[in-house]
Amino acid sequence: MRSVLAPLALTVLLAACGTVDGPGTTGAPPPASEYDMDAAREIISTSNEPAKRLFGAAREGSQQTPAVWGSYANGCVAGADQLSETGPTWQAMRLSRNRNWAHPETLDYVRKLSAKVAQLPGWAGLYVGDMSQPRGGPMLTGHRSHQSGLDVDIWMLPPKRLDLTRTERENLSSISTRRANGAYVNDNWTPQHHQVLKAAASDPRVTRIFVFPGAKVKMCNDESGDKSWLRKIRPWYGHHYHFHVRLACPSGMTGCVNQDPPPPGDGCADAQEWVNNILDPPPPDPDAPAPKPRRELTLADLPQQCAAILASP
Repeated sequence: MRSVLAPLALTVLLAACGTVDGPGTTGAPPPASEYDMDAAREIISTSNEPAKRLFGAAREGSQQTPAVWGSYANGCVAGADQLSETGPTWQAMRLSRNRNWAHPETLDYVRKLSAKVAQLPGWAGLYVGDMSQPRGGPMLTGHRSHQSGLDVDIWMLPPKRLDLTRTERENLSSISTRRANGAYVNDNWTPQHHQVLKAAASDPRVTRIFVFPGAKVKMCNDESGDKSWLRKIRPWYGHHYHFHVRLACPSGMTGCVNQDPPPPGDGCADAQEWVNNILDPPPPDPDAPAPKPRRELTLADLPQQCAAILASP
């Protein structure tokens, strides 16, 4: 693969790292021999490039044992696999972004969820949006998260066909399912959307699903059975063209930082409060501090293993 680090620094790091092992199992810590931490610290100390440029330049996953390092918004992924552009019950969208990479657990999740969804009326499967870059890390545009190979966006648009061309996948748009700035669902929302999200949340590997607050309230009101799965459905800004699934750290991934558990209960009252605040906004807090501009992440901000992942063949 072409260098994604400065040439001199990359040469130093590659020489120190040597040859790495091929992909291995998904549930055990990677061999320490795959990461030369002295070399990683050296490259970190000599690189001032924004991390998003370095990770955004990587075109393929690293030849390392699959492993997640750091958190969803401050991490990277070794040994990521690429979701096939088209499968029996899914299609990856916006292929030009090269963001259909993830930890193998995430790919397994997408395959199994799409097979379940394909049994619903009107859904041939799933249109899959952004996952992660080939080696994770910060993205050149868009998401602050999706860095560790454990996030995936699922389009709200029910697939009618799964033979879209690359050009169609670049130009087709999803549908919005919200109205009144997210306080309610609109006419694009169907009972099948409820079932898709329920199936998505029911997998024990899922720790969060982000969707606009009106959808959460709608599902809370419509669900007539066990509502425990709704605990994982969390209202968040936007998320009306797609919903965002976040998996927990795979078992044995000691370098992976998990999301905090959701608050107890089904979260329906909190979602209703959010909707109430959309419809009748509270007055602004005059003592609220002014927002600070976010600083670009560098390699020094990420787990040290991320430098070795960038330099791996």
